[in-house]
Amino acid sequence: MIIQLHKNIKAEDLQIILNTLETHKYSVTKVKTQFENYLICIGKQDVDIRIIGHLNGVKDIHRVSDNYKLVSSKWKTENTKVDLGDDVVIGNGYHGLMAGPCSIESEEQVSKIVGHLIKNDIKIMRGGVYKPRSSPYAFRGLGIEGLKMMHEQCKPHNIKIITEVMQASQIKEMMGYVDIFQVGARNSQNYNLLDALGEIDKPVMIKRGISGTIDELLNSAEYIFSKGNEKLLLCERGIRTFETMYRNTFDINAIQILKDKSHLPVIADPSHGIGIREYVPKLALASLVAGADGIIYEVHDKPEEALSDGQQTLNFIESETLAKNIQRIKALL
Repeated sequence: MIIQLHKNIKAEDLQIILNTLETHKYSVTKVKTQFENYLICIGKQDVDIRIIGHLNGVKDIHRVSDNYKLVSSKWKTENTKVDLGDDVVIGNGYHGLMAGPCSIESEEQVSKIVGHLIKNDIKIMRGGVYKPRSSPYAFRGLGIEGLKMMHEQCKPHNIKIITEVMQASQIKEMMGYVDIFQVGARNSQNYNLLDALGEIDKPVMIKRGISGTIDELLNSAEYIFSKGNEKLLLCERGIRTFETMYRNTFDINAIQILKDKSHLPVIADPSHGIGIREYVPKLALASLVAGADGIIYEVHDKPEEALSDGQQTLNFIESETLAKNIQRIKALL
């Protein structure tokens, strides 16, 4: 059960609510976010919610049977939208497009990418500066200097930045340069990191784990929400299966299931989803038709020279074609 409280609830009214819940043997967790105050109530017996709903200080009350409460669609009348400022909004009818290289490599590279994004009206740049790599000898990013490089060139054009954070200790130094923190597949169940991201007032996009279930992804989002951050995006990026013909199995089913189970926006990552450049555009378009609220994909001026993930990265011509086709699909939708 979720109880929404009035923001200016009196202490004595809150205590009456808590006493009533205790009487009915509910354990209670208080959650305060950027927007609302909630009580998450877990109990074994049903209670007539009107008993609590009529108490002073209660704004609304909802039964939610899912293990994940706050990210469930069962209590929200409208889907969530994440507002990044400068008319960049994702969710609840607004589609977001994010593009950029797998890794930030140089100022020249960033300059070329930013020019490409401006030309194609893409408002969000992706780019890794802390890179989790399977091999310890692979390029692992430029770190905070790479992020500053992005920010310096994106900021004048109001291009938003999404980049991966690897550990809680990095959040503070990244805060001033990031518009969306990305939790990568390898960190989707790093609960210390999720807790830390729940304590900030910046959007977070959580990628599905390498072999993660939909339920696990939703519970990862619940960790962040329950710590106070409602600005969340879910990302389907493919899962590891027995198939070896492509990098991952892109679970397009998950997009619609996530849209049904949760009120949070759903982003599709076809670049990691299949890992083969020539198929990325088709999967991107299919994702929008399946209900995705946005697409994140990789682009580089010379993918064959990229320091990471060149095999799944679009060149500028391919990216421009995809951006145009995405606008056509959005118009149809």
